[in-house]
Amino acid sequence: MTATTRPTAPPDTPPPAPTPPQATPQDATPPDPGYPGAASLEPASPDRASLDPAPLTPAPPDPASLDPASPDRASLEPASLEPASLTPAPPDPASLDPASLEPAPPDRASLDPAPLTPAPLDALSPDPAPLTPAPPDPAPPGTGRHGERPDAYLWRRLRLVEERVRRAVADRRAGDPDPDDPYRGQYLTPDAADRLLAAPAGGGALAPQAEEPPPGTVLGDLARDFGLAPLDVELLLVALAPDLDARFERLYGYLNDDLTRRRPTVGLALELCGHTGTSGGRFRLAPGAPLLAGGLLVVADPERPPLSRVVAVPDRVTAHLLGDPAPDARLVPVLGEDAGAAGDTADPAHDAAQVARAAAAADSGTGHVHLRARGGAPESLAGAALRASGRRPLVLDAAALARRAAELPALAAAAAREARLTGAGLVLGPLEALPDNPADRAHALRVLTGALSGLPLFTFGADGWDPGWAARTPVVLTVTGAPAERQAVRWRYALAAAGAAAPAADVEALARSVAAHRLDSGQLRRAAEAAVRTATLAGRPVAPGDLRAAVRAQNSAGLARLARRVEPAVGWDDLVLPPRTRRGLRELAVRARHRDRVLGQWGMRPGGGRGRGVIALFAGESGTGKTMSAEVVAADLGMDLYVVDLSTVVDKYIGETEKNLERIFTEASAVNAVLLFDEADAIFGKRSEVKDSRDKHANIESAYLLQRMESFDGIAVLTTNLRANLDEAFTRRLDVVADFPVPDAAQRLALWERCVGARLPRADDLDLAFCADRFELAGGSIRSCAVTAAYLAAESAAPLTMAQLVSAVAQEYRKLGRLVLESEFGPWLAQVTGV
Repeated sequence: MTATTRPTAPPDTPPPAPTPPQATPQDATPPDPGYPGAASLEPASPDRASLDPAPLTPAPPDPASLDPASPDRASLEPASLEPASLTPAPPDPASLDPASLEPAPPDRASLDPAPLTPAPLDALSPDPAPLTPAPPDPAPPGTGRHGERPDAYLWRRLRLVEERVRRAVADRRAGDPDPDDPYRGQYLTPDAADRLLAAPAGGGALAPQAEEPPPGTVLGDLARDFGLAPLDVELLLVALAPDLDARFERLYGYLNDDLTRRRPTVGLALELCGHTGTSGGRFRLAPGAPLLAGGLLVVADPERPPLSRVVAVPDRVTAHLLGDPAPDARLVPVLGEDAGAAGDTADPAHDAAQVARAAAAADSGTGHVHLRARGGAPESLAGAALRASGRRPLVLDAAALARRAAELPALAAAAAREARLTGAGLVLGPLEALPDNPADRAHALRVLTGALSGLPLFTFGADGWDPGWAARTPVVLTVTGAPAERQAVRWRYALAAAGAAAPAADVEALARSVAAHRLDSGQLRRAAEAAVRTATLAGRPVAPGDLRAAVRAQNSAGLARLARRVEPAVGWDDLVLPPRTRRGLRELAVRARHRDRVLGQWGMRPGGGRGRGVIALFAGESGTGKTMSAEVVAADLGMDLYVVDLSTVVDKYIGETEKNLERIFTEASAVNAVLLFDEADAIFGKRSEVKDSRDKHANIESAYLLQRMESFDGIAVLTTNLRANLDEAFTRRLDVVADFPVPDAAQRLALWERCVGARLPRADDLDLAFCADRFELAGGSIRSCAVTAAYLAAESAAPLTMAQLVSAVAQEYRKLGRLVLESEFGPWLAQVTGV
């Protein structure tokens, strides 16, 4: 500020409006007493257009008043100046320090059209009513965390802050010869500078007694959860006052001697709490102190000296103290779904012992527990464990966090503060959704675990925990799939919550229809709701088809970018296969349906690194029904079929094929689907003797597939026309091998009947038995003949005749490169010879 004398007005005139600085000081005129702002302490807004950069020239001071030995304030009273002349005159250079009189450019804040001025200070005497409003009526029980918004204790503590502000204002007035000066805080007189120099170092202190908030109040819980000392609570209340009562803004501006700083500074907050700037209390506002480390306070203006920096309370903390349970707005995009939010307080997917073990692990040590998913629902277990320990789950979506990598430190700090404010525990996952790059994933987890340290934290994923992801290693628990009987209980619970009333026997049948699916609690609940809505619209009870369709809808679209999705539309009755082949397909479905019980609960495949997947090989000539059989198995399991597109897998660059396959296997493990590798011998071929670098890398690809199939957790079907081309090591890793032979005459007749169908009109001369007996064709070729004959019938606008069907067979023979012989076509040879 510029050290200069203060312009004054006659005692009987209102305070003058700010006079714009002019080039000629003699042009200054006294303000009009009739100006609307003259009756208040608000100075009138200067006209920006008339402001001249030339500084005001200070008035000539009385030499006696500037004598350091006897600072006589009376010489500067309004009576010592001529009332008619308010024009300042140049000072005596010999009596003032030139450096202290050098004017500064006008502060932009002081030129604002509506300058900030404190309320009349006469209203600050102890007589007026308190500034803090009376506490509102208590909210109904259950509002917020404490049942009322806010509690009465908070308002009582704020009244104590108000009393300290009153005393501080009174002290300022007592030491200021002209406390009602409307320009206070906009300039500094020499006398004021002398008083500052004469004041004791560090300033005075009010020394109030710090009070520890009682338990059960909003402040008591805040102090307990954030580790606050009584002085921390006092500082928080001083910073909170302007957010609850706007009049504190002007009061703090008055006490700061700067009306543009309407929040408490560090120095003012310490003063109101009875501490000086040199006391140890200032370190309660250091970056590592609980108030700032916990996010309860923010110290702004880092370019200013420490005691002049402004202290503020974040909006989320203010809202929490007022009883608002809504989470921080920054966290909303990264919050996941809590399965217990819809009343699912006791998820039947986990038994009590499993939940108690997870809850005990979260309450011990660092509080960090990593749940490794092995067919179970780890996020559901985490939520159940937190609710069992009296906490609410705060679920963080790892995929959403990965999309906001630049905001990760701020989001982690906001999540930690939210968990402490609401008494929640955190659930983070799946970790596979974090950045794929190992260094980026490790960095993200170190940031998250560091910010969430000391809080109950559950992370989950399909893999184990890497020690490089955090400074301290968590407790690792394996979550296996729920047994079949418990799955039925889960479905009964979810269907009942969705509004379906089904007998226990019907629920058992519904659960069996989707027993092969691995669903977490959120997916299961959403599937139940979708199935119930579908059945309600159709006006019938929930059927297995409704539930299967709803479960398939829970699959993510990640695998669809790597493979072609096929929704099954055929069933067991559509297959015409030998009994042995059909038994192999039934065995595949059984293995897929009960793999969690056999491989998980019973441990029938021991050994580290082995997955719980089911892999089958369908071998046979083209058109014998391999792909259709895979579709039938998928339909029986209630799953979609994903056919791997070799064009998205095979890459000419070394190592890229393995990367593409890894993405496919990873996505397939995460969805409920059957993965089909058609013409698998193209990528599952035999290893060969290494003669050049191409052989070496081809063998590396086969070796990778052998290892990956061992750890695969999904359901995969390989089909091939050349079984001999497959590596023998693959055969050992196969769970089911089904051979598809060429159909015999009886099977061909059944295939002709199914392919022609009942809706295609038939002529009287149509002889399907002749076709089955004479033409040795596979099922795919029979279907092609039937389709071609149907087109011929449609063109003739008449029922299908034997001549049209035989002509279609002749076309198929030529397509396959086979001869049209009289021994096969008999009396129809002459007709088809010219086709």
